[in-house]
Amino acid sequence: MPIDKDYLNTLKERTKKVRVHKKFQFTGLAIAQLLNDEKHKSLYIKLAKKHNNQHLLSIAKDVSERKKIKNKGGYFMRVLQKTHPNILKNSK
Repeated sequence: MPIDKDYLNTLKERTKKVRVHKKFQFTGLAIAQLLNDEKHKSLYIKLAKKHNNQHLLSIAKDVSERKKIKNKGGYFMRVLQKTHPNILKNSK
């Protein structure tokens, strides 16, 4: 039974669309866009799920406004590590 190529194309297009259902997902995606780090968006979503969204956004906005930083995602994580060392530790 052959599969219609239009249907396959429809599925491919559907996977490109972002579906946000929770506030922390939106916050994580916003942080990824601010830092130009779409590759690690799942990390930012996970951080936003566990921690204060407004605080994370304020740090990301501060980092994104700095012009001399090349790796904004790495700098963001370094700022988190320095200011809030307990955020990045694994908790079981």
